[in-house]
Amino acid sequence: MAKIQVGVIGGGVYDNKTEMIAEEIGRELALRGVVLICGGLGGVMEACARGAKRQGGTTIGILPGNSREDANRYIDHQIVTNMGHARNAVIAASSDALIAVGGEYGTLSEIAIALKMRKRVVVIESKWGIEGTLKATDPQEAVDLALNAIS
Repeated sequence: MAKIQVGVIGGGVYDNKTEMIAEEIGRELALRGVVLICGGLGGVMEACARGAKRQGGTTIGILPGNSREDANRYIDHQIVTNMGHARNAVIAASSDALIAVGGEYGTLSEIAIALKMRKRVVVIESKWGIEGTLKATDPQEAVDLALNAIS
């Protein structure tokens, strides 16, 4: 049976609080044996991958460009798409559930795509109230809510 894969999505720019939340989510996923999927670049993507790697987890980066070297140093497996923001559909489709940490319009598009694909989406530190998402108050709850949706 395939391992569970959870996508962590969020912006490339963040503050210290968002960084800590994303890193803790990555750690929690790794502790539970879950494979982390993210966009593979900086910001939330790098923080969650760093947390997962420090806990011995596996990370996959779905990259927007055409070079594996674009991935942050915590990505184990680089998937080059040369699709720009359209790669968001690949992240959503490859994830059993998704956790959105903060984010801007790119994150909003990932949330919408994931919901359209009938994926569970958990949000934390989101500035939007989006019907169909579940709101978490801390990283552990975010991971719990995401994993509880996967049968």
